[in-house]
Amino acid sequence: MRADAVRGHLDGLLLAVLEPGPLHGYAIIAAVQHRSRGALELRTGTIYPALNRLERLGLLSSSWQSSGERRRRCYELTDAGRHTLASERTAWSEFTTAIGSVLNPAAPPGFAT
Repeated sequence: MRADAVRGHLDGLLLAVLEPGPLHGYAIIAAVQHRSRGALELRTGTIYPALNRLERLGLLSSSWQSSGERRRRCYELTDAGRHTLASERTAWSEFTTAIGSVLNPAAPPGFAT
């Protein structure tokens, strides 16, 4: 899938993979790749600035956690992040319906063309 296909949808993707619980950066990348069945491969240079921006906006919170001798910054949704995720899902549904109507036209019942 083209890298620019994610443009405009990155926030929603990140919020969605964090919905079940906190994850560190590489786990977020792996979750997006897994949930997209390998179609989406995010790079660290894309994800970390977005995570920092979402945190500044109050949609995520983060904390340092230790895993053995390694420290990782873990991110989780805030209440505002959950609300934004719900809005992103609604917007995505409306967008895909509209695009689908153009790409795969079928006249709705009672609609004359």
